[in-house]
Amino acid sequence: MKKILLLSVIIVFSACSGVKKTQEALNTGNYATAMNKAITNLADNKTKKGHQQYITLLEEAFAKNAAREQQDIVFLQNDGNPANLESIYNKYLQLKQIQQRIRPLLPLHINDEGRNAEFNFVNYDDKILNTKDDLSEHLYQSANNLLSSAKYKTDFRNAYEDLKYLQEINPGYKETVAKMDEAYNKGLEYVKVEIANQTQQIIPERLEVELLDFNAFGIDNFWLQYHTNPLQNMQYDYAMNLDFMEINVSPERVNETQVIKERQIKDGWEYLLDTEGNVVKDSLGQKIKIDKMRTVTCKLFQFTQTKSAQIGAKVSFTDLRSGQEINSYPLSSEFIFEHIFANYQGDKRALEDDLLLYLNAREVPFPSNEQMVYDAGEDLKTRLKNIVAKYQFN
Repeated sequence: MKKILLLSVIIVFSACSGVKKTQEALNTGNYATAMNKAITNLADNKTKKGHQQYITLLEEAFAKNAAREQQDIVFLQNDGNPANLESIYNKYLQLKQIQQRIRPLLPLHINDEGRNAEFNFVNYDDKILNTKDDLSEHLYQSANNLLSSAKYKTDFRNAYEDLKYLQEINPGYKETVAKMDEAYNKGLEYVKVEIANQTQQIIPERLEVELLDFNAFGIDNFWLQYHTNPLQNMQYDYAMNLDFMEINVSPERVNETQVIKERQIKDGWEYLLDTEGNVVKDSLGQKIKIDKMRTVTCKLFQFTQTKSAQIGAKVSFTDLRSGQEINSYPLSSEFIFEHIFANYQGDKRALEDDLLLYLNAREVPFPSNEQMVYDAGEDLKTRLKNIVAKYQFN
């Protein structure tokens, strides 16, 4: 019974809290929030007694919001600035949308007053369509003006954004799509990518191919294109250079170590004897047996094959318009080849299990220098990818 009472108190408190927050939103002029909270609760159960206050709050918030928005629209229209058309258009859309959310809830009956809540719905369709036409023409002309007078690529990008918005609200308006293509192509920035080898070692061809595979880099930059095969007649904005400064491959080494191991092992059994040499028996008269232990020894000859490769490189970004290097980042990576095998003399039962594994191994061929450099380049690829994927030129 106490649990049921506690649950009821929690539900009542939660309901009161929701009404209070809705009232606070209304009192502070945040009508959209007040209407959203009221509509959400009424959509859940509009006849619930505890939701009666949401009806009156919604009625008041709707009236005040409509009056304020219409007043703002008149002010913006009187200003006569075509840049206001987007705001006017969005205000009309929002006014219509809130009516569409309330309409399915009607009628909303206010029990204490014995009446239905009143909502002065207005048909905004003509105003929306007329404003959309004016806004479409304004966006189209504004983008056209930018395309014809642009001095910087940011101007073309701004034109593209206007045209993109125009295509969203009024698909197929005049030559919007063709103009978008023009703005996009002129707003793009191009980066030529080149690799230079300043070392005495040969860079494996497949490593170079993978380093230039920018499709795998996860670059998410709409306005930037990397060309790993630069075009002759292209005017590039930036250059990205990957310079291999140092490639070192160590000699092949085989190091031998010798270890002597000893261990106590079971070697049969014997009867337990007392101090006088007599066989000890248990309480049932049975002779007691104990493990017979002896020490075994094994000499382990462990061989470790090692070879390493280190790469030192630098990635740099240059603004080709000014000829200035913007940024550079050092890159380094290392790969170590290691293989262990072993043989033995003596009793291998003296060896631990992890050492026994080496007895099953045999000497293997060392990787070629090319393979070592390629393997060292795996980490280099990851580091380069992280730099390029996050790098912003502007």
